[in-house]
Amino acid sequence: MRTIYSDAHQKHAGAMEFVNGQMVPMFEKPERMDMVLKRITEVGFGDLQGPESFGLGPILKVHDAGYLDFLQNAYARFREHGDEGDFASGFVFAMRGLRQAPNPNIYAQFGYYSFDLSVPFVAGTWEAIQASCDVALTGRKLLGESGARAVFSICRPPGHHAGASLAGGYCYVNNAAVAAQAFRDDGAKRVAILDVDYHHGNGTQNIFYDRDDVLFVSLHGHPDQEYPYFAGYAEETGAGEGEGYNLNFPLRWGTAWEGYAEALRRGISRIQDYKPDVLVVSLGVDTYKEDPISHFKLDSEDYLKMGEMIAGIGQPTHFVMEGGYAVEEIGINVVNTLTGFENAG
Repeated sequence: MRTIYSDAHQKHAGAMEFVNGQMVPMFEKPERMDMVLKRITEVGFGDLQGPESFGLGPILKVHDAGYLDFLQNAYARFREHGDEGDFASGFVFAMRGLRQAPNPNIYAQFGYYSFDLSVPFVAGTWEAIQASCDVALTGRKLLGESGARAVFSICRPPGHHAGASLAGGYCYVNNAAVAAQAFRDDGAKRVAILDVDYHHGNGTQNIFYDRDDVLFVSLHGHPDQEYPYFAGYAEETGAGEGEGYNLNFPLRWGTAWEGYAEALRRGISRIQDYKPDVLVVSLGVDTYKEDPISHFKLDSEDYLKMGEMIAGIGQPTHFVMEGGYAVEEIGINVVNTLTGFENAG
C-alpha cells in the first residue's frame, strides 16, 4: 500500500489547549505522526512518498473563501494586533444573540470561524494545514491513476471536525471531504466516507448533509457523553436530496469490540448497498482502550479485524489519518488496520 507523508506537519507544534479547567500541552502533537511513520518503517509496510502541491483550488470546492483567508493569515494578524503570546487562539464566539459576521479584529475572526479552543495557530500552522491537504489529494490522485486497492495518507492536522467555514477539534481543513470532492470531480459518481474515529465527524457531516452523491457513515462516542456534543445523533440522517445518505452510530462509553463490530457491520452493509465507486476512510484510532481522551475499549488486535471488515466493501479505498492520542500505540493500531485490510485481499 502506497503511503503519502510530509514533514511539514511538524511546523504545527508548541501550542496549548484548554482541558478540564487548565491549559495543557496539546494531545494532538507531532509525535503522533512520528510514531505512525516509525511503525510503517519497522514493518516495511508499503512505499513512502511525499505529496504533490495542488494549491487552493480543490480546497475551495469544499471550504469558503473567507474562511481560507482566515486560516492563511490568522497568525500574522495575531502578531499585527500586537499580542506576544506563544500561540494565537480565540476566546469569544459568535453564538446566539450576537452578530453573525466577523469584523477586522483577529479575535472576532477566531470567534466566527472556530467553535472551540482546540484550534490554535503558531507560525507554521498554515503550512502544515496545506501540506496535510496535499497529502490527502496526492493519495486521491495515486488511487485513481494506479488502479491500486488502497492508499494511505498520513494527514496532520486531522480534518473531520472542520466544516465549510468552521474550525474545531484540532481540525482546520477537512482532508477527507476535500479528497471525496476531488474523487467526484474526477468522475466518481458516488463516494462513501466511513468515519471510524472515536469522535463524530461533524464537519464532514455538515459539508455533505444535503447531498446524495456522498454517503457519510460514522461510528463514534454518543453525543450525550462525548465531544462534539451537538452532532452525531442517530436521527441526523441528511436533508433534502441528502435524506438517508447520512448514517450515525452513536455508541456509549465502554464500548468494546463486540458492540463496535456490530455497528461497523451495519455501516458497511449500508455502504455496500450504496455501491460507491470509491471509499474514503477517516481513520482515527482513538477508539483504543488506553487513549487518554476517549472511552472505548478496543485492543490493538481489534484493528486487524477492523481492516479486514473494511476490505470486504470491495472498493478502491483511501485511508485518511484523523485522531488517536495514545502516542506509544498509535503506530501499531494504524498499521494493524492497514495490515488487516491488505491481508484480506
